[in-house]
Amino acid sequence: MSLPPLPESAIEIDAFAADWRAAVRLSGEALVRSGAAKPGYADEMIRMIDNHGPYVVIAPGLALAHARPGPQVIANGLSVVTLREPVRFGHAHNDPVRVVLGLAISEAGAHLAAVAAVANIFNDSSAINELAAATSAAEVQRIMGVNPS
Repeated sequence: MSLPPLPESAIEIDAFAADWRAAVRLSGEALVRSGAAKPGYADEMIRMIDNHGPYVVIAPGLALAHARPGPQVIANGLSVVTLREPVRFGHAHNDPVRVVLGLAISEAGAHLAAVAAVANIFNDSSAINELAAATSAAEVQRIMGVNPS
């Protein structure tokens, strides 16, 4: 599976979040702006972390927030939020987080493939630092390997 769409409207740079919940909520709001999710999807992502712990912090400084496909997902989509100040999710090794990705997938069978496609970007260890330092949506799209919209 290729990456889900990442339009400019789904990218927020240099955002402030008081804590991890606020950071995840920002990624959910970005998915709503792009038309990928309904406002309740952020609550679903937060509920997943509340129930399963900070497993979404997949690398040092990077969280991949997501929830299961369901009625809060409109279409496949990806969001990227870079944080002015990093936040802690409670992960033993990968805190604090500077970049939060939000992932919305509409079909259960495609969910794992989408997570794998996103994770492959970060095989390049410099990608997280480049995202955290990005100053434009076009730069974020370039780093993520998607065409600007």
